Amino acid sequence: MGRRFVAILIDWFASTFVAGLFNHDALPFSGHPSYLPLLVFGLEVWILTATTGASFGQRLVGLRVVSLDGRPLNPVRAFVRTVLLCLAVPALIWDRDLRGLHDKAANTVVVRA
Repeated sequence: MGRRFVAILIDWFASTFVAGLFNHDALPFSGHPSYLPLLVFGLEVWILTATTGASFGQRLVGLRVVSLDGRPLNPVRAFVRTVLLCLAVPALIWDRDLRGLHDKAANTVVVRA
């Protein structure tokens, strides 16, 4: 669980930084609520998970996302997982195998790379 938490923090900080490059109001404590960091986060996680099997943060901490049936992750499965991850609640509820609801819905699991 620790690696996953560190990976999501890395992804979130990187997304906030990138969003801040495009719009200074997207930076924390700017006084203006912005959904741009969440949009950048979602795009980053979706695209990288679908193409490489891991987000930026997951790659740095040695994790990857794989399909339970052994097939490569397709963009649709990665999209479902990412949307549920962005909602946060499914990611905060997990089973005894530490699979979050977002992973169950997408039929995926996070493993060490």
